[in-house]
Amino acid sequence: TEPATFIHGCAVQRMDVCMETNLLAQQIGDQLRRRQMTLAVAESCTGGLLGDLITDIPGSSDYFLGGVLSYSNQVKHQLLGVQAATLETHGAVSAQCAAEMARGVRRLVQSDVALSVTGIAGPGGGSDGKPKGLTYLHLSAPGCEQGQRFIWPGDRRANKVDSALAALRLLLDYLEATEEAQEMRSQEKEDG
Repeated sequence: TEPATFIHGCAVQRMDVCMETNLLAQQIGDQLRRRQMTLAVAESCTGGLLGDLITDIPGSSDYFLGGVLSYSNQVKHQLLGVQAATLETHGAVSAQCAAEMARGVRRLVQSDVALSVTGIAGPGGGSDGKPKGLTYLHLSAPGCEQGQRFIWPGDRRANKVDSALAALRLLLDYLEATEEAQEMRSQEKEDG
């Protein structure tokens, strides 16, 4: 078998996960730095892993303002402004909560873009309506609110890593799409 690689203190058998993580974080950093944009994160089930991946890149302080590790509903409500009604009606693991978390951390630290992650990493905590591995991501940016839902099949560590990677992909997709749109507008002005 392939030798184990350690990522965040945990043995990972697949080197491609480590390489993808570093590549995504580097591409995101390059985009944010070039566009002079800032980023913040609100994390629950990933327990700070998303922020850790972002700050693994040297110079990330140029664009990463910080984050809130909001594991409890109290912190989600008091620091991020997640409405009590959202938590009561939809729960902490919901698209609605993820959206309010992202908007809340963006407002709190005054970043250009924010990501949030909330879910059930497992092995316990799941139910018929909300199984182990259920995760919601949300990106909040000027003129853009975008969420995603996943059900990860792995163990606790794998689900946390998959959630953080998916959040990085969501952010990179947004940055690439908005850059492409800006380039098209610039071209239209030149042609126009």
